[in-house]
Amino acid sequence: MVLRPAEAHLLCAAIVMLDLLARACRIRWYLTGLGHPIPLSRAFLINSWGDAAAGLSPMRFGGEAARLGGMLYAGVPATAAFVALAVEVLVAYPLVIGFGGWLIWRYAPDWWVQAGPDFARHLREAWPLAAVVLAVTVLVGAVAWRWKAVAVREPGRSLHRLKPAWRSMPRWPVVLGVPTSLINVVGRTLLLPVLALSLAEHPPVGVLLVGSFVLLYSQLMLPTPAGAGVVDLALLGGAAGHLGNGAGLLVAWRFYSVGAGALLGVVLALHLVGLRPLLRAVRRVAGRSPPG
Repeated sequence: MVLRPAEAHLLCAAIVMLDLLARACRIRWYLTGLGHPIPLSRAFLINSWGDAAAGLSPMRFGGEAARLGGMLYAGVPATAAFVALAVEVLVAYPLVIGFGGWLIWRYAPDWWVQAGPDFARHLREAWPLAAVVLAVTVLVGAVAWRWKAVAVREPGRSLHRLKPAWRSMPRWPVVLGVPTSLINVVGRTLLLPVLALSLAEHPPVGVLLVGSFVLLYSQLMLPTPAGAGVVDLALLGGAAGHLGNGAGLLVAWRFYSVGAGALLGVVLALHLVGLRPLLRAVRRVAGRSPPG
């Protein structure tokens, strides 16, 4: 199957918008279940703000802090905001692990035959860079987790304070969160294969899916914002199969998977909130602990 470039870009844009809408509905439903409904437009802004912070911070650790700040700015109590984010993680991460496990079980042999040898050779040639990335990842990871602990005053020590709000949430938002989380996971994974289908010759779709998933979620462990540099070299080095020159596809994939959300978040936040309120919200998050 081959798509025209215009068709591939239109489909990617539709996937991004569907993902943004699904995630906005998801956080709105969670907050509604906790008794603190917000307008869909505000939920959209909160997630866009989080996308911008995640895309510009190492290991994407700034995303949750930014979304917390957005909810506090919208008037959501800190307890409800913490619970909503916790529910989102509890629903989404098992789906990420399950979908990734299915992809590996189904397509890993094909990936190894089609992409494995070239990618392994690329890793051998780039082992000094790999060693540096590993060392920096460990260092930045330690700093990032320490920053997160300071930013939220280690809420794990006070989880008992959140239990009443958790118990008060009805189950319907949790159930509805499953399909919206699947839209997020599957949709983002499909971006790279859709773009690759616009090439005259492209790897099998299964190989593209495995490479896309690994490249996307490896950003959670890489020290540069959105895995900049490492993810790009891995894609060009054959992590998703042979993609020809690949430079144009890389730029397009980076735009749809990271750049569009980050740009939209910055523009919406500055337009609807303003720079000074944003800075006040950041300071508020930095000094906020889960309330009793």
